[in-house]
Amino acid sequence: MAATTKSWQEKATAKRDSVNALIPEPWRLEAPVPSTDKQRDVTGKFLWQYLSDREVQITESNAVEIVNHTTTGDWTAEEVTKAFCHRASLAHQIVNCLHEIFFDAAIENAKELDAYYAEHKAPKGPLHGLPISLKDQFHVKGVETTMGYVGWMGTFQGKTGTGREKVFESEMVRELRALGAILYCKTSVPHTLMSGETVNNIIGYTWNPKNRNLSAGGSSGGEGALISMKGSPLGFGTDIGGSIRIPAAFCGLYGIRPSSGRMPYEGMANSMDGQNTVLSVVGPLSSTVGGLRLAVKSLLSQQPWLHDPLVHEIPWRDEQEKEIFDLVSSGTSGKGRLAFGIMESDGVITPHPPVQRAMKMVVKTLEKLGHKVNLPMIYLDQCADSFIKVVKWSPPSHKRGNAILLTTWGYDGGHDVHGAFDLSGEPMADQVKQAYGDAAGDQMNASQIAATNVSKREFQKEYMEYWNSTTEHTGTGRPVDAVLAPLAPFTAARPKSYKYYGYSTFVNLLDYTSCVIPVTTADQSTDVLDKDFKPLSDEDRSVMDLCT
Repeated sequence: MAATTKSWQEKATAKRDSVNALIPEPWRLEAPVPSTDKQRDVTGKFLWQYLSDREVQITESNAVEIVNHTTTGDWTAEEVTKAFCHRASLAHQIVNCLHEIFFDAAIENAKELDAYYAEHKAPKGPLHGLPISLKDQFHVKGVETTMGYVGWMGTFQGKTGTGREKVFESEMVRELRALGAILYCKTSVPHTLMSGETVNNIIGYTWNPKNRNLSAGGSSGGEGALISMKGSPLGFGTDIGGSIRIPAAFCGLYGIRPSSGRMPYEGMANSMDGQNTVLSVVGPLSSTVGGLRLAVKSLLSQQPWLHDPLVHEIPWRDEQEKEIFDLVSSGTSGKGRLAFGIMESDGVITPHPPVQRAMKMVVKTLEKLGHKVNLPMIYLDQCADSFIKVVKWSPPSHKRGNAILLTTWGYDGGHDVHGAFDLSGEPMADQVKQAYGDAAGDQMNASQIAATNVSKREFQKEYMEYWNSTTEHTGTGRPVDAVLAPLAPFTAARPKSYKYYGYSTFVNLLDYTSCVIPVTTADQSTDVLDKDFKPLSDEDRSVMDLCT
């Protein structure tokens, strides 16, 4: 009898069920999760009802607090790992945030670390006993990397017979293990990675834990959701257009998108691999700034430039860090201040009222701290009586820059992503289809790609010189130290409503380091649309219409 070929639906269901079956029986939710109408926010105390007091104590601790306990022997790696495995399993059952579960391997790893500490009376490394979650682009032995594709199941990045299936590990995975980290799960992504919402045909849609009517963001949406629910104290995502920063912003977390060549990407799965005009980068998300610092400083101690040819040989720079702290602590006048540019709008899409309010809160806070702020003229009246000098922040056109970036995503006409879907015959999510259509198109030729590279370089140079020119306005003898801007025009997107990415993508074209800092949350009673609002375009109107 001929073998029956399974449909993509059957394969997806089998994969989903196999992952869910790895959740230990005592951790499975017996009663259905309350409807979104009854329980929109499933973070914090809502989850505590399923956890022991000890598990709450451990999982409510941030990454720095955890390693302070695990590296001194106060807490065992095993009890910490079990607590986060339990909380991660709860998070997945509620918001669909995990692709791979390897709790048993993590607990065995934790026992080994405890034995190491008992023998040596010292931790294995600065991340000893710290559970770390990974976006499903990292290869980890013993589990698959599907990246949300049904066709990648049972393969190595869509290819069979490579000898790498379930045995190969990404370079950063090796380094995290050497630092004493415990890896226990891989988190959800949108198939292709090219969406600010996380959805695929294997696990469905990843919801925002703070409001389950909304998206957790993408493409590192599983990381954002899991860390928001404190099912992970620290995780790693990737970013080619906002994919670290969008989930961080939507889920109220801190996230950093480093410049390319700072963190090791070697051996990770990706879309459009070989497109080198605008590189995807890897970086951490956490509930605190301290978590980001711990992650980056620890990884750099492993000298990743020795094993990833694209990583620059730049160790953690203690001198520069001290220089900034000394500058800030030296006073609130003259050169003792930092200088900031404020970009409240990119001139294409108007941010929603809660985002506008958050920007104004930042400006007022900087004013109280005594820093210089380069502001667009809209703030002139508000700051006229203060010591802040108001100058207009007018960088090169972000619309022009983002057009260059979007060109790079279409170099191959969509052949890479469409080929991945063809492996199983599964359909493309609408959120992805808006960029890639129903079929692959024409590929760009070498001359066109070269011309795009020239346009990118010229835009970067133009932006650099504009930034340098702000020296004459800051009064510190330096250009602005940073630019503060919205990450998106809204606080979080509704499903199928993320239509504009310009607030995040310009950073990728410039290849600047960018951090997300949570400021506040939306308040329906306060964040009311100005009745005199005049849209900049039909597109601007359509985005503002989402604010209801």
